[in-house]
Amino acid sequence: MIPIYTVDAFTSQAYSGNPAAVCILQSFPEEDTWLQSIAAEMNLSETAFLCATEKRGSYKLRWFTKQAEVELCGHATLASAHVLWETGAAYGLDKLHFHTLSGVLTARRLQDSIELNFPAEPPEPSSAPELLKQALGVEPVAVSRNRFDYIVEVASEQQVRELKPDFQLLKELPARGVLVTSRSDDPAYDITARCFFSPIGIDEDPVTGSAYCALAPYWRTKLGKSGMTAIQLSARTGVVKLQTVEDRVRIEGKAVIVIKGLLMH
Repeated sequence: MIPIYTVDAFTSQAYSGNPAAVCILQSFPEEDTWLQSIAAEMNLSETAFLCATEKRGSYKLRWFTKQAEVELCGHATLASAHVLWETGAAYGLDKLHFHTLSGVLTARRLQDSIELNFPAEPPEPSSAPELLKQALGVEPVAVSRNRFDYIVEVASEQQVRELKPDFQLLKELPARGVLVTSRSDDPAYDITARCFFSPIGIDEDPVTGSAYCALAPYWRTKLGKSGMTAIQLSARTGVVKLQTVEDRVRIEGKAVIVIKGLLMH
């Protein structure tokens, strides 16, 4: 039987933040069909599959949505690190290394949170497809694009909060998703965001760690600061602390295990 966990990431309270499943394997199967079936069964935005390497504190890590494998995922990486420390699998270690499709990612254990070190994915200015404007129903201040997503800056936090996208139209975009962002009205935060990934089967992701690989460098240029705090304004709100250092983004957050179980098949 194989241990599996559901973890709420980027939150210190259960039933908030972004839930991910974490499945710890002895080895990866030769075919991906079983991995995809488990991800579909868990029915969460991401399921992380972990397998230890010969070097202690080093793991192979893959992420699957309900429909497909993805190249980068923040909240499921945070959830994976949290499980390894909370269960004692990484006892005595302050830093973990994850070998992924996006290279080696690290997680560092802080006093009461975890800091991920991810590659920056800075966007470049882009024209706004008419389909994108129609789907969001709002006039962008600016539109950018990186290899994953469209980044859409809007005029106010209120516009971010009140967005009601047409998800059927969003599915037609040639991108992983759309990150909608603005400056925050609350002095406790610098920026706001909501993240929509209809093209890969996730209409809205609650708190999206990998999105800040684009949003942190984007707002660093605009705000003139390398450290900032973001609040994601989905129904399950979460807070992300960010620091850009050269071509990397440090993403800090907390996590809570809410379910522990065993895969019977």
